[in-house]
Amino acid sequence: MIVIDAHLDLAWNALSWNRDLTQDIQEIRKAESGMVDKGRGANTVSFSEMRKGKIAVCLATVLARASDLGDPRLDFRTQEIAYAMGKGQLAYYRILENRGFLKMLRTRRDLKKHIAEWTAGDPATLPLGFILSMEGADPIVSPGQVAEWWDDGLRVVGLAHYGRSAYAHGTGASGGLTPEGKDLLKAMREAGVILDATHLSDESFWEALELFHGPVLASHNNCRALVPGNRQFTDEQIHELIARDSVIGAAFDNWMLYPNWVRGSTPAAAVSIENVADHIDHICQLAGNARHAGIGSDLDGGFGREQSPYDLDTIADLQTLAAILHKKGYAEPDVEGIMFGNWLRFFEKAWAEN
Repeated sequence: MIVIDAHLDLAWNALSWNRDLTQDIQEIRKAESGMVDKGRGANTVSFSEMRKGKIAVCLATVLARASDLGDPRLDFRTQEIAYAMGKGQLAYYRILENRGFLKMLRTRRDLKKHIAEWTAGDPATLPLGFILSMEGADPIVSPGQVAEWWDDGLRVVGLAHYGRSAYAHGTGASGGLTPEGKDLLKAMREAGVILDATHLSDESFWEALELFHGPVLASHNNCRALVPGNRQFTDEQIHELIARDSVIGAAFDNWMLYPNWVRGSTPAAAVSIENVADHIDHICQLAGNARHAGIGSDLDGGFGREQSPYDLDTIADLQTLAAILHKKGYAEPDVEGIMFGNWLRFFEKAWAEN
């Protein structure tokens, strides 16, 4: 079964972690052996593993913050620097597209053609499809740049990551949209850019959904009813997204899957892919159907196997989720929807005019 994964930080890993994602996963791990930073030598994502896992399409990010949070791989002093880093990540995607590893999907027609090719063909011979997204909007220096980024292929934008961005408050912060954030939402709507509600603080979430009348998704977000904390959605927020016909991608990050998870302390066996299925099931129970849940793994989001479910070695193991959902009583059409069909339907509707 093919998979659509709504969140991977491919270019950020390549440029900021100096990873060659065209290598075999074991080669990447070997190259990083002896490195002491979190996630080194234990990564779970490479292009070959994505093909093994039939990850036909992903939302691939541009990720650079204009922030003083202090991560040298993420945080830059100004939006202009974040913009330059974002354009560098875009260049990485373009180069790999030219080499046949990737294929940017900009329109409904692109997406339908790509899915048809993957359904009928051999994944080993096909490029990995990606929809360009932005995790935190700081690389958009002003709302007037949205049209430029649209022409570059950007189709999905989240206003903030961690802390405060130029446009909104994100995870770990408290507050609503900035005046520029309100202008950015207007420019996004005019261009056709989809809003990603992931990472927004509660105040920014509600304000953004009130002001933005275009398509909304949540690329990688879990449920606060199962794991407390403002990184997860409340049931009220999930109900609002369901009412907007959104899809919510379940993340595979352990601290979002298990209450009070602590790296190096919580037993590895405490978190499994079953926990991911629990978050998916919670969304489905709130909705009364399986149309609003999907995958947004975030498996390369600054961590590796040490912060992933114990029964996941690489991204290819996303395939095991299907059997777990069947075990929970989900019928085949619903499983197909969660694995890829719900995201496919969402983008076909959002891109109905292109």
